[in-house]
Amino acid sequence: MRSPVLVPELMVTDIARSLAFWCGPCGFHVLFDRQEEGFACIERDGSRLMLDELPLHRPHRWEVAPTERPFGRHVNFEIAVPALEPILAALGALNWPLFMGPETRTYRVSDTSVTVRQFLVQDPDGYLLRFSQELDEPEVPDAA
Repeated sequence: MRSPVLVPELMVTDIARSLAFWCGPCGFHVLFDRQEEGFACIERDGSRLMLDELPLHRPHRWEVAPTERPFGRHVNFEIAVPALEPILAALGALNWPLFMGPETRTYRVSDTSVTVRQFLVQDPDGYLLRFSQELDEPEVPDAA
């Protein structure tokens, strides 16, 4: 499997809490970590990202603005998954609130379309995650 060419690195306030969320109900697993640095690289179904714990009492060396929740404002991370139900069930078992409940949407992609079932949830630091399951849908007919 080819390594992803873009791997976001998210600053987090508590690596243990973040890992419990991402690797618990969201179904990711740790590829590798550096516990002494508060760092982990995680993956699920080809979606990969890094979690990096913010140091206490001083700015992170790559911090570009004050650290205020919710992190990642104006960005959502779409994570393609084979099925939403296991994630929804796991989040529900934890009474974890959804930012937006499941919906089905069809998006135009060039001269075709894709239909997905999706929902949004925030991680412990407020990052917005959009889990997306592609549904079977016929192509958009050519315009006459």
